[in-house]
Amino acid sequence: MNSTRYNCRVDNPVGSLTQLQRSIIIGSLLGDGYLRIVPRRKNAFLEINHSYSQKEYVDWTFEMLKSICKSGPKMRNGNGRRIAYRFTTRQMPEITGLFKMFYANGKKQITNNLKLDPIMLAVWFMDDGSKCGTSSVYFNTQQFNASDQEKCMKMLSDFGIESGLNRDKEYFRVRIKASSMQKLFSLVSPHIIPSMTYKMGYNPVETYSLRSRVAASAAANTPLPFG
Repeated sequence: MNSTRYNCRVDNPVGSLTQLQRSIIIGSLLGDGYLRIVPRRKNAFLEINHSYSQKEYVDWTFEMLKSICKSGPKMRNGNGRRIAYRFTTRQMPEITGLFKMFYANGKKQITNNLKLDPIMLAVWFMDDGSKCGTSSVYFNTQQFNASDQEKCMKMLSDFGIESGLNRDKEYFRVRIKASSMQKLFSLVSPHIIPSMTYKMGYNPVETYSLRSRVAASAAANTPLPFG
């Protein structure tokens, strides 16, 4: 997914969100993105903060949201040796509405009856998806409680993606069942930027090959040899 492809949908009046931008923000909130309201201010803003190793992903996210940002991503020292790469949006009423949805009790949670679209799913996967071995794909949902993880699985089920909970030390995360990996990848692969294709087990230079293989496999109703 690149900014040129979506330019016609990114243009928007000042102070409003396009549907694409709303989908990207919600996908980010399911992952590592978070919203804040500064004390004595009325509206919330989004912060995108990743390791500098994810620069291409942060740059892409900024390109999609730059019409609601004042400045671009910047580096800063993180914890230990980590170098963070981050940006924030402007404070906006529409983002405040999302804040009320996702932070009703002061902590990030999954709102009831949230319906995903493929963009939300792809951004969530780029944020928090991971592939382990040849037959395991996870969404690292450890930040959410048991009830919210059930909601995550319900949202995936609405796409026909079967999942379960997998213990990760003292926490749990959502594991995609092997029978649904092809379905997940067919939905997200058209929207995955090259630097994130490794999460599907492919080298970034193979992005277009991956997309053609997913399409051909779906048409033939045959499984892809992931891994």
